[in-house]
Amino acid sequence: MSLWDVLVSIFWFMLLVAWFWLLITIITDLFRDNDLSGLAKAAWCIFVILLPWLGVLTYLLVRGRSMGDRAAAEAARNEQAFRSYVRDVAATNGGGGVADELGRLADLRDQGRITTEEYEQAKQRVLGGGPTAAATPPAHSAGTAPNVPA
Repeated sequence: MSLWDVLVSIFWFMLLVAWFWLLITIITDLFRDNDLSGLAKAAWCIFVILLPWLGVLTYLLVRGRSMGDRAAAEAARNEQAFRSYVRDVAATNGGGGVADELGRLADLRDQGRITTEEYEQAKQRVLGGGPTAAATPPAHSAGTAPNVPA
């Protein structure tokens, strides 16, 4: 095999890679577009697959400018969704995590809104250990001991 044959093979292989890359980009763009009907999307897919280079070049000429607009709009939506997610997570955690939550509990206790016992239970829940209010055993009457039949 001569050098020329190797270069020609590399050229055709790169054209094949370029076509696959454009095909994936175009199909992604087709299904991202909400203005195009399902029949039009199917027709474009068939055209791009059955007549590879003619279909890809036609698509780029006809809809190439709007491809960039749709990609930019998708990137903006993804950025907005990410920022919204970060804001929601930060708001859920109170922005300060465990230390902030313990500070709020201490403030509630100091203001008299919760008792010291409620403070200790809530503190254990925040720290991830100890019993929660639902897991606290019921109080026993004065005359009976726990786990002893009456």
